[in-house]
Amino acid sequence: MSQPSPIPSQAGLPRWQAIVLPALFVPLWSTGFIGAKLGLPYAEPYTFLLLRYGIATVALAGAALVLRAPWPTRWRDWGHIAVAGLLIHAVYISCVFDSIYHGLPSGVSALIVGLQPLLTAAIVGPMLGERVTRRQWAGLLLGLAGVTMVVWEKLVLSVDGLWAVGLSVIALLGITAGTVYQKRFCPTLDLRSGTAIQYVATTIYVAFFAFTIETRQVEWSGEFVFALSWSIVILSIGAVSLLFYLLRHGAASRTAALFYLVPPCTAIIAYFLFDERLGLLALAGMALVAFGVALATRPAKAA
Repeated sequence: MSQPSPIPSQAGLPRWQAIVLPALFVPLWSTGFIGAKLGLPYAEPYTFLLLRYGIATVALAGAALVLRAPWPTRWRDWGHIAVAGLLIHAVYISCVFDSIYHGLPSGVSALIVGLQPLLTAAIVGPMLGERVTRRQWAGLLLGLAGVTMVVWEKLVLSVDGLWAVGLSVIALLGITAGTVYQKRFCPTLDLRSGTAIQYVATTIYVAFFAFTIETRQVEWSGEFVFALSWSIVILSIGAVSLLFYLLRHGAASRTAALFYLVPPCTAIIAYFLFDERLGLLALAGMALVAFGVALATRPAKAA
């Protein structure tokens, strides 16, 4: 008799990784909104991101060369990796930063981007051949309801213009398309050389906007240096590497479901850093999100 699979949530991962890595990824990724809030008062969004990705590119490319990481041998693979990077990093991150810079509350931005699991589940079938079960759909919808509850107080506060909202919608489309595209066209991407290629493309993208629509003035305060350093080391290297690793070893829809935990986690971090209070509705929403993610990421029983 064959033994049942030891993987509880991410196919292809050992049991301990399936538990530890998502638990580590979610809080790290959540700090991206906090980093934006800390850094944007001292620099315009594309200028901030130009510094972030420029430095991260040099660091990762150097590490890939020193560690003799494999590089793609076909130009087609270089193109696929660059496209995935532009969607995941350039479009998603830059639009989130730009929307917050233009006055959209971070909680509202997190809510909009929190729709990603639903979009991912809707398109993984035809693109990746992944079957999304009724239980997973139920978990995804419960997660969306929980996210709405968490950020409801911020959502009703009015936003400064449809432009900021539109930027977050573009960010949602970018991260959704990017994760599916990378899962489909870059299944063997090396985390060192592949991410370096993506950051080169992203640096060119944000540099264009920094030099065409911004003043590129930076106030080098302690908070800005901390936000920039955190964004480079913890987010651009640590959290992104975890995301790519989870995408490689797990289903795209299950990995995307983890993003439902980002808005509640961001709210918790903001409570301790900025004394942003959580009401009973938000606490109930956080519990609902956790239940929905558990439901969506639990694998089907083996026959």
